[in-house]
Amino acid sequence: MDIGYKIKQLRLKKCLTLEELASRCELTKGFLSQVERNLTSPSIATLYDILEALGTTLGEFFKEDRDEKAVFSTDDFFVDEREGYTVNWIVPNSQKNEMEPVMIEIEPGMKTFEVQPNDGEEFGYVLEGRVTLVNGDKEYTVKKGETFYLNGKNFHYIRNDRKTAAKLIWVSTPPLF
Repeated sequence: MDIGYKIKQLRLKKCLTLEELASRCELTKGFLSQVERNLTSPSIATLYDILEALGTTLGEFFKEDRDEKAVFSTDDFFVDEREGYTVNWIVPNSQKNEMEPVMIEIEPGMKTFEVQPNDGEEFGYVLEGRVTLVNGDKEYTVKKGETFYLNGKNFHYIRNDRKTAAKLIWVSTPPLF
């Protein structure tokens, strides 16, 4: 990790000059310049003071920034065969995110699990076939090319009353599956 470069980037992000940062952490402008150019290394105590003046912590500063993958192929999908339907996680490890997109294939005459009432929201897009969205005491037919959007205030699930499999994209926040 290039400590000097990272300190400089934080300073610039905060729109601070070397003089302003030096004043805030009671160091000299020359010393901070040397730190930013990696000509000297600060002690842990001094680094703590610099980071505090920059509004961050040692933990945040040293936390590794990982490039998150943005594009996924079918090789990345995780498939879970359940009774009457299959769940494909089309964004791996999406349970850790705020929303969870999955592709679901529902066999004829089967249904997904019942989702308990919650504070979340859900969106669905039917790719193939026709499904019945059961939301509380209401039922809606959703066919290929149509979408649904609902809040999680009611028990709800998706049922396939047809003689052919149905496939849909289901996005929920927070993650359900």
